[in-house]
Amino acid sequence: MSSSAGSTVVVTGATGNVGTSVVRLLSQDPGVASVRGLARRTPQWSPPGTEWSAVDLASERADLAERFAGADAVVHLAWAFQPTHDPAATWRTNVLGGIRVFEAVAAAGVPVLVHASSVGAYSPGPKDHAVDESWPTHGWPDAAYCREKAYLERTLDVFERDHPDVRVVRMRPAFLFKRESASEQRRIFGGRFLPGPLARPELLPLLPDVPGLRVQALHTDDAAEAYRLAVRSATARGAFNLAADPPLDAAVLGELLGARPVRLPRTAARSAVAAAWNLRLLPASPHLFDAVLRLPLMDCTRAHEELGWRPRWTATEVLEEFLEGLQRGSGLDTAPLRGRKVG
Repeated sequence: MSSSAGSTVVVTGATGNVGTSVVRLLSQDPGVASVRGLARRTPQWSPPGTEWSAVDLASERADLAERFAGADAVVHLAWAFQPTHDPAATWRTNVLGGIRVFEAVAAAGVPVLVHASSVGAYSPGPKDHAVDESWPTHGWPDAAYCREKAYLERTLDVFERDHPDVRVVRMRPAFLFKRESASEQRRIFGGRFLPGPLARPELLPLLPDVPGLRVQALHTDDAAEAYRLAVRSATARGAFNLAADPPLDAAVLGELLGARPVRLPRTAARSAVAAAWNLRLLPASPHLFDAVLRLPLMDCTRAHEELGWRPRWTATEVLEEFLEGLQRGSGLDTAPLRGRKVG
């Protein structure tokens, strides 16, 4: 899409963690005339120049091509993390819904597609150095999230071959956090009734140090800025890694929380997660835990050089803000981000 004024951008999953940040930044961009936000439930929250439509991507009856008509770009963010005990349900929303989005982009003649992939699409990789976007994207096949992200990468390979006129961008961000997403992410990964006030450093004198638990994080607003830059660019295409420094491991987290790292064998940690998941006490599955221990660290040079993108928050600042949000029950006036303080 050119940088001329008057552009229309469609955002799927517009009321979630990433969607709310992307919609807000696009609505503030003088080169974007209107934003069409698609979500299963329309919100009260509505930035200037934004219109909402209730759309369920899992439904075969959703007429996405009609929703995309006249758009200059589609940013596809919609994603379901749950139910983790029913991978067929998330497959219908994430993979089949994603394919419907891609097909509708082609049918409506939209010239730009920006797709939310993830670090979770990457095959197992190193923790001692970073990899660029050429690293294989076959995911960790036992985890539904990674399996679905990787499958859509393959789907986009075919889409790009068949539709060379569409400029396709694949964003591969690290774990994304912001204050307003705290309540949602507590429900998704920790459970609906996990008390947010427990996320206080003084209550964590010891910190489990699990081998392989070294990951990257990024503020959601920083990721949203990369999406905005990709939409507004005339040339950006292909994959872009997005992450902030420093990588987060037990040493960094221990310093942040004032806690002493204590080595915990990987098998013991996984067994605890598996037991809680099987008892339906924990929404996050042991398969996703396995994947996290194997995700590579990402090199973000391409995003820096080609998009002119730099994160404003460090990874530790991101976590500090997120923990504050957990304690306060922070949220936003959309269905996914609804705040709630527990405990």
